Amino acid sequence: MSRMKLHSATPQGIPDQERAFAYKLMEMLAVPAFVLDTNRRVIIWNRACERLTGVQAEEVLGTQNHWQSFYREARPTLADLVLQNRGDELDSLYPHAAKSIHVAGQLGAESWCDMPRGGERRYLATDAIPILDDNGKLEAVVQTLRDITDEKAAQVALEQLATLDGLTGLANRRCFDNTLAAEWARALRQQQPLSLLMVDVDNFKAYNDANGHLGGDECLKRIASAVASEMRANDLVARYGGEEFAVILPNQSLKGAAIVAERIRRRVEQLKVPNGRGANEHVTVSIGAATAIASCDTTACQLVATADAALYRAKHMGRNRISLPATEPDAAATARPGSHAAMNAS
Repeated sequence: MSRMKLHSATPQGIPDQERAFAYKLMEMLAVPAFVLDTNRRVIIWNRACERLTGVQAEEVLGTQNHWQSFYREARPTLADLVLQNRGDELDSLYPHAAKSIHVAGQLGAESWCDMPRGGERRYLATDAIPILDDNGKLEAVVQTLRDITDEKAAQVALEQLATLDGLTGLANRRCFDNTLAAEWARALRQQQPLSLLMVDVDNFKAYNDANGHLGGDECLKRIASAVASEMRANDLVARYGGEEFAVILPNQSLKGAAIVAERIRRRVEQLKVPNGRGANEHVTVSIGAATAIASCDTTACQLVATADAALYRAKHMGRNRISLPATEPDAAATARPGSHAAMNAS
């Protein structure tokens, strides 16, 4: 069955000559587009749409299988939503859409599409516009598509640059602040513990003076890698500033945070990075840990302050150790390498 035979089955309110011109115009349009009739059957699938989807017009004309060109599982396209007057479902059906528009019967959204025939996901900006007759009766819906995958990839890359530390590749301070706020809100909703570690490289100024800034940078990168290697999938490690790192541990008790802290301390110690102070002297870290159950009476800033105070205590007690909040029992408040508290945390 040819395209024109299918096209001739479309609404007859337009003179044949004008209708043929409209079909030709749509066919040659550089913008990918398809048109559905009121029974949700494809009546136009232009050449640009063929190139975008890898699906030829003959495969979909006269069918309701257009969704298969964009998704692996059955779901309505924007054109379907317009035809079925389901525009209020746009946000629920496209929950990950970066943008959604619902204005005067028209729908628009930007989202990832599977593109099964093309073999790779594409980020498409789509708009569905109703076609009405002279009496305002719905005759068809046209959906246009723009492939903006490259623009989206560039946007993601810029967002990553804005949230990553250029030296270590870890999250930066901005990302840490945003993540801590989000995790605090989640912990408040779910009444779960939120733990925080503040990790500081011991005597780093002296190391930097002895090895130069390039040597100091290399040292920080190695420590950053060591800290990151101890993280779970939902944990976040960030460069907090200078030689200090911060670790957010969602839904982690203080005991669990102490275990993670001791693993980090040992991992850095095992790097055996010479600190220049002696043949057997190596770079170490001190770590302060804190845990809170989020409530309306506390803030994320207080959690940071508590972890910071614990870090200061670890430094004051001799460095290369972990310290828990001062309210903890004295026996476990500061865990020295090789001590009973440190062994229990390992």
